[in-house]
Amino acid sequence: MASAFAHALTAYSLNKIACPALNNKRFLFFVIISSILPDLDVLGFRFGIAYGDLWGHRGLTHSLFFAVIWALLLWALLRSSVDYKQTPFLSKTGFIAIIILFLSTASHGLLDAMTNGGLGVAFFSPFDNTRYFLPWQPIQVSPIGIRDFFSVYGLRVILSELIWIGLPCLFFLTIITIKNRVNKR
Repeated sequence: MASAFAHALTAYSLNKIACPALNNKRFLFFVIISSILPDLDVLGFRFGIAYGDLWGHRGLTHSLFFAVIWALLLWALLRSSVDYKQTPFLSKTGFIAIIILFLSTASHGLLDAMTNGGLGVAFFSPFDNTRYFLPWQPIQVSPIGIRDFFSVYGLRVILSELIWIGLPCLFFLTIITIKNRVNKR
């Protein structure tokens, strides 16, 4: 898997394309949480759930189906808050919110499929539990567990993520910043 840091940075970058009504700390918080949420499936190891099972690591919670359901449910919950109470569910802002939440959640599986370890990602779960990697796997797989992350191997993971995730996100954020400044003129 890519690390939580890489998932959060990707989600932060995706959030920058959100419309002004969604550019606030509360929405950003949920976008970042959505990008990390799929890794809750690692708790299954403690309950004897095998890696390759439906509920195993990189299974259902890493699927596109999960990303759609999560985005719809989360937007429904966010709409009940004061910030978005006046926003219709399927308005332009609502549609953008759902897309951003979906992309943030789905980006988790995409990044994991670009790593060089594990069993792959069940993108089409629960309909098909086949695990997939992308043909190009430049990202060093992150260890599961905090202790292993703070090691020489963990440093290699961070460097790999800086190159393959950090630099593209920085480029994207720079382009968005320049575009926004030009549009303000």
